[in-house]
Parts: sequence; structure tokens; C-alpha cells
Amino acid sequence: MPEIIGVRFRNAGKVYYFDPNGIEVVRGENVIVETARGIECGETVIPNRRIPDDDFTQPLKKMIRKAVDKDLEQLEKNREKEEDALRICSEKIRKHNLEMKLIGAEYTFDNNKILFYFTADGRVDFRDLVKDLASVLRTRIELRQVGVRDEAKMLGGLGNCGRPFCCSTFLGEFQPVSIKMAKEQGLSLNPTKISGTCGRLMCCLKYEQDAYEDLRRTTPRAGSSVQTPDGKGVVTDVALMTGMLKVSIDGPNGAAVSPFHKSQVKWLRENKRQTEQQE
Repeated sequence: MPEIIGVRFRNAGKVYYFDPNGIEVVRGENVIVETARGIECGETVIPNRRIPDDDFTQPLKKMIRKAVDKDLEQLEKNREKEEDALRICSEKIRKHNLEMKLIGAEYTFDNNKILFYFTADGRVDFRDLVKDLASVLRTRIELRQVGVRDEAKMLGGLGNCGRPFCCSTFLGEFQPVSIKMAKEQGLSLNPTKISGTCGRLMCCLKYEQDAYEDLRRTTPRAGSSVQTPDGKGVVTDVALMTGMLKVSIDGPNGAAVSPFHKSQVKWLRENKRQTEQQE
């Protein structure tokens, strides 16, 4: 198995694999690598490790060297230049009267290019803006349109829970989230209650989904026939997390609803099979 290191170029950013080129690197060390957009300096989050060939796309680019103090000083200078570039770009956007919201700027480590990130409702013709920026900044210009989730990840902030955004603190990549997850978790389908600050469904809906799916496989559904210690009945209500069921059982004085734990009842096989087929 080939040896790799994992490098991240921004806080909570995606981890990219590189060939360590025979150099031993520890977690937290800064390294200089060659990427698709040029020479970059990133932080090692996965030290030297051997992984199967199927876990990454080959061939890997080789690490150039470990970063030294001079490289770190260069990074700091780049951060300062990015602030000036943001101010200049904002002025040029107003000058050209473009319907776009500037999010951030990022110089490549070698200063060969600067990327500007923005959001917009539709397509934006920024060709004149690029020419104007290039004449002032004297470097290659790239404008990249991002979505509202990327905007939240880059800007950061506090979520509905009062904690910093997951996407800007530890989520390397966005996971697909659907309204079905909210339904299966018994949450309110009110968009304001299940949407994050970015306006999209909250990423944390994904965290417990596997647990809910596992519980659903082993818990009778509402409407299912079950055998209880008091006789055969029909499930009327289910609390997935606690495993408690409310079961309606016909008796001489009419139907009565009684609580049972799922371990106390037997999910009748025929009814269970029909439910699984519906899924």
C-alpha cells in the first residue's frame, strides 16, 4: 500500500492526500506541496500512513518540503494582502454595479494568483471586473461563485444551538441532508426550525440518521400488528429513542391502549415483512 499524508489548507477544509516523498511528517506540521492551482502551504492533519490504492485518486503529487519560518512569514504577509485585495475588489464591484456579494479572498502561497469568492442569485458577467482587478493587483485573478453553505463555512458564526457552525469548525465536506431525515426523527417540518443560518437544512440532521434507521428496523411502526403479554394488538404510537409503544388491544369492554416496551412485544412476521417491502 502506498504511503500518504493528509493536508488541509484552511480551517475545517477538505483533506487532500500527498506523497510524503520519503519525509517523515507529524500531525500539525506545515508542509509545502504542489496543487492544481500552484504551490501551497498547508497543515498536516494525517501523518505518514499507508492506505489501500482504492481510497484515493492516483497519481499523488509529491510533497516538496516541510515549511520553515520564512514560509510562515510569507503566509502571514499573504493574509495581510488579502485584506487589501478584499477592499479593492469591493470598490470595483460597486463601480461596475454588479449584483454579487463578496465573501473572501485567498492568495496562493507563491502569490501567483488570487481567488475571490462570491455569492450571487444568478450568473454574473464579471469580465470587465477581472480586467480592472488585474491592472491594479498585478497578478492572475480568479472569481469563484459559491453557494450559501460555502458562504457560511467561510464566514463562520453561531448556529441555532448557540455553538459555532459545524461546517466552519470540523466538517471537512458537506453531507447530503433531506427532509426525509427530519420526518424519520420526528422533528417539526417547520422550515425555520430545521434550517440552519445558511437557510438550508441543518447539517446535524445527518448525525443521528444512522441510529434512527437502525431503530426503525427493530421497532414496530404505528399501524403494525404485535403480540403483547395481554394479547394481540395494533401499535398506535411509537417513541423510537426510548423504545416505548402504545398498543391498542381489543377487550370485552372495547379497545384499550396500553404502554409496552418493544422488548415486551413480538412484531408479527407477516406485517413486518410488508413494512420492509414498502421501504
